[in-house]
Amino acid sequence: MPAYIGAIDQGTTSTRFIIFNHGGQIVAVDQREHIQIYPKPGWVEHDPLEIWERAQEVMRGALSKAGITSSELAAVGITNQRETTVVWEKTTGKPVCNAIVWQDTRTDQICNELARDGGQDRLRAKTGLPLATYFSGPKLKWILDNVPGVRERAENGELLFGNIDTWLIWNLTGAHVTDVTNASRTLLMDLETLDWDEETLRLLGIPRSMLPRIGSSSEVYGHARGALGGIPVAGDLGDQHAALFGQTCFLPGEAKNTYGTGCFMLMNTGETPVPSRNGLLTTLAYKIGTQPAVYALEGSIAITGALVQWLRDNLGLIESSSDVVTLAQTVDDNGGIYFVPAFSGLFAPYWRSDARGAIVGMTRYVNKGHIARATLEATAYQTREVLDAMEKDSGVSLKALKVDGGMVYNELLMQFQADLVNVPVIRPKVAETTALGAAYAAGLAVGFWNNFDELRLNWGVDKEWKPRMDAAKRDGLYAGWKKAVTRTFDWV
Repeated sequence: MPAYIGAIDQGTTSTRFIIFNHGGQIVAVDQREHIQIYPKPGWVEHDPLEIWERAQEVMRGALSKAGITSSELAAVGITNQRETTVVWEKTTGKPVCNAIVWQDTRTDQICNELARDGGQDRLRAKTGLPLATYFSGPKLKWILDNVPGVRERAENGELLFGNIDTWLIWNLTGAHVTDVTNASRTLLMDLETLDWDEETLRLLGIPRSMLPRIGSSSEVYGHARGALGGIPVAGDLGDQHAALFGQTCFLPGEAKNTYGTGCFMLMNTGETPVPSRNGLLTTLAYKIGTQPAVYALEGSIAITGALVQWLRDNLGLIESSSDVVTLAQTVDDNGGIYFVPAFSGLFAPYWRSDARGAIVGMTRYVNKGHIARATLEATAYQTREVLDAMEKDSGVSLKALKVDGGMVYNELLMQFQADLVNVPVIRPKVAETTALGAAYAAGLAVGFWNNFDELRLNWGVDKEWKPRMDAAKRDGLYAGWKKAVTRTFDWV
């Protein structure tokens, strides 16, 4: 058996290829950013061909850094930005338009029209999701309705649809396939049958012939061509599900929070989907081969790390993202301000596409250090809101929060997060749990790892932050945040 597993981690702002050994340790990583395209306010696009080019570059780059050939990989897994929607020609592989990114809000009118009959939750019982601009189904409908000639070509069987996982697997292997986790983010899959729902397809006017086969998260979908010639492509998980899997949250009640462009908390709820009454999503956690599917509750936050990028790129307050901590540490608190980053509306637990961002509580005392601090604190406040909803839905009180993603090396944020949720926050030794989860799924499919117990042995604590804020201060700060959020409603 070859000694390594590879994982393509295709994210909102960059693509990485990470090579892991049997102990789940990183051997090599290569990363390339891709362009963010903003044609109109609220619109966010990516070039699918650029993403595929970046994927090929980082595969070659990581193999070179590791000093190995592709034949030393036992398999490759894929994890991806979810809901980002691609439509391409079956014969040429040419996209019919740019990919519509998960953050994009152009489908608000479609969602509002669908909600007029049955409300925002009309599809929730079947799909676990509210009608929202976030999901792939309305984005696909928008492409069919607005890109000239696309609907006719789709109905003639000439076009294919996929989230980014499907796009990459198709380019790697020629197979048109997705897994249950990505399919569960489309608004088109029935949670019980794990298949496309005919009634919903008719409602949105989507030809079934465009849709990929829904497979498990861990199986051989095909063998790669090109740089990874002959290597099994054997794992596929949406990025947040992959992080849950990489954090070895295999038991009901275990949860993780990933801090990236957005922020995403998932809790394993076992083999039965748990309906949410508190604004969360019912989604798939993973499905390993022929084993029963495992479900999760998810709280999705649109803007967290992207807010730091906004300070850097749009305001020029900092030169690099890491500078936000230094700037925030120049003050002792937020100076009485709250920054609610509803740039793309609010996701969980509000689902308000009419919300827009606001900084509230401004006085002449406030300086850029306070703005930097409020930027970081916004991530922790939004996480607290999701955790509260999750505990209400599941009836489970978290004993600790496992964290991963780029922002978990921010000591100031992690301590404030522990203070605000009042449970220990734990960072694992391998914080790249999204790619690791995809690697685990691929490795299980080809026998590189045999079972969950082997994967649990790879997990270890790197650092733990314990809460140290008194209850009165915590409750006061949180009450201020809740008040600030209400000020962002009804702007659109």
